[in-house]
Amino acid sequence: MKTVMITDATFEQEVIKSDRLTVVDFWAEWCGPCRMLAPTLDEIAKQYENEIKVTKLDVDENLETPMAFGIRSIPTLLFFKGGKLVDQLIGLVPKKELELRVNRSLEISVQQDS
Repeated sequence: MKTVMITDATFEQEVIKSDRLTVVDFWAEWCGPCRMLAPTLDEIAKQYENEIKVTKLDVDENLETPMAFGIRSIPTLLFFKGGKLVDQLIGLVPKKELELRVNRSLEISVQQDS
């Protein structure tokens, strides 16, 4: 599965209502570390293609979602499972750390509201 470009308008459908773990990469074209992280995210998307969805949201073109989640630095990765935020990473991270976080997030069981 390729990385999916999302917007404020598609965030709920692509992330919150997703049936799989979804990673949201908050990025911008001018951000060097964001561009350096992109190939790693593409590798993760292929490596875990049957288990996760990797998305990208441009913070310059979409202001509502970053503001709603208090994004103050990019790149920031948010991990959603069952519509809930389960983890986050801020800054450029090595692939091993990203794999660790993906695996940990896949193991998290989302508790049902009673």
